[in-house]
Amino acid sequence: MKFKANFAKISLMQGYIININKARDEDLIVTILSNNKKYTTYRFYGARHSTINLGYKIDFELQHSYKSAIPQLRNILHLATKWNLKRDRMYIWQQYIKLFFNHLKDIEDINEFYFDLLEKSYQIWNQQNSKRVAIEQYIELLSFEGRLHDNFICFECEKKIEKRVALIRAFLPAHKECVYMQDFDLLHVRELFNNQSTLFFNDQEIEKLWQILCEGL
Repeated sequence: MKFKANFAKISLMQGYIININKARDEDLIVTILSNNKKYTTYRFYGARHSTINLGYKIDFELQHSYKSAIPQLRNILHLATKWNLKRDRMYIWQQYIKLFFNHLKDIEDINEFYFDLLEKSYQIWNQQNSKRVAIEQYIELLSFEGRLHDNFICFECEKKIEKRVALIRAFLPAHKECVYMQDFDLLHVRELFNNQSTLFFNDQEIEKLWQILCEGL
């Protein structure tokens, strides 16, 4: 009599950890975004396991079992950069990457655009204010998804915005008096939307744009 092996195959790949949940004991459910797919994996607790954290870029193996629909996460290697040791930048990165989990949570097979966007962000995260990087990359995401409202028509009253523009979640433009939100110079927002540049925003305005971004992708 022949018996099937417990494990069918091992997959080797790279990706970003976009969510971690505790399972029983010290085991973890780890969600990873690779170049074209989102994986939900199971990581058994053990003293010999590598440390993992939200936002890490990793090399990893998935071991697929006939007994489980969720593959085991194995042989993890953290592909670290120097800024991973900078607490403030890493904290902002983790906030940023959480947004991707919520945005993509109902999708399994994912366009490679999202992985590439994280790759681009990861490489330049240490080159300027991290919140500026996130905001500029978010404009690229909105444009890719066809959600960038660069005609500057107020979504509330449907009239053209002339000088000052307020932005709500998803950077949807409106008149300040229509939404009672902080407004920005229209020319500065045009530069952001057209050229993905936050050059003309001061740090206080960047903080406000970041808070809008944190409401969700």
